[in-house]
Amino acid sequence: MSEAPAGEVDGPATPPISPFRTALARVASVVRPVVRFIGAENLSLVIVLAIEIAVIVSQTKFFLGQQNLLNSLGQNIAVLGVLAVGESLVIIAGALDISVGSIAGIAGVAAALVVTGTGSMQLGLVAGIMAGICAGLVNGSIVAFLRVNPIIATLGTFAAFRGVAFLIAPNGYPVGVGTQPDFTWLGSGRILGGGGFVGIPIILIILIFVAIVGHVLLRYTDFGRSIYALGGNATAARLAGINLTRVRLGMYVFCGMTAGLSGVLLAARTTSGSPLNGQGMELQAITAVFLGGAATTGGKGTVVGTVLAVLILGVLSNGMNLLGVQQYWQDVATGMLLVTSVAIAQFRALRSERARTRIASRG
Repeated sequence: MSEAPAGEVDGPATPPISPFRTALARVASVVRPVVRFIGAENLSLVIVLAIEIAVIVSQTKFFLGQQNLLNSLGQNIAVLGVLAVGESLVIIAGALDISVGSIAGIAGVAAALVVTGTGSMQLGLVAGIMAGICAGLVNGSIVAFLRVNPIIATLGTFAAFRGVAFLIAPNGYPVGVGTQPDFTWLGSGRILGGGGFVGIPIILIILIFVAIVGHVLLRYTDFGRSIYALGGNATAARLAGINLTRVRLGMYVFCGMTAGLSGVLLAARTTSGSPLNGQGMELQAITAVFLGGAATTGGKGTVVGTVLAVLILGVLSNGMNLLGVQQYWQDVATGMLLVTSVAIAQFRALRSERARTRIASRG
């Protein structure tokens, strides 16, 4: 048997890597971090959003216009998005805050009163946010110290806070801020405009900042991990040494703060601090959180999922407006989305429970 010549290696030669496989690997290297950030559980929301946009674009040419995307759609989702980020923490912890819309009303009136009295946008912003923090502290104290069921507690403050908004408004009337351009800039100002580009709304940048803060808080801090533990199993969390009272207070204060900021932005955008501001937004915020993948029992959910759900709701509402659909039908669609999202969350929880039971029985 002859030997192989020196310098040669036995065996088949390695086939060259095709350009297609190289391109596929490069795409995968880009897509993988994006999927990790969004979360595999949220990919279905991305698909729904893409289908929704495709359907609306096929029906109207105005949807993809700059004015629509950055004005009507961008500014609408910003106020709801800020509200929903705070609501996410409460629902993930296994609780609920029905009063966020009323808190936004108080904050809007408080901010308008301060800004018209002092002429300072900064003081008005601080006043609105502080009003939200105080309201959140009230909610957290009722739930944490008095041990009242969160739904009952915030249902009561839902009505009480709306009444307070009317009490602090002069004779119950809206407080106009149209003569305060620095304040209204928060709701209608833009940056990076020029050259045919209308600019990025300040209110949208605020939403992105709040979403990043909420995401980091939930995913990378002990407070966020405590929220997931509280929602997953409150008894186990307490036995693990987690101060449940402090966590409940903290999550309601954060939720009140975002509701207060949302109320300030709404007052700036509508140029009016009305006691009715934020009415009905609690339903939309809760819908967004459940649609974004939160479990009704707590312990599950992400800020990314909530923001994607806010986009879905915003695109749906914007598309219906462009197509001339009546507001009543939009309310029906929002209500049906809430029922559907909660039903899906219940189904996921039941499926997970069955899977755990099967694994336990095999062990």
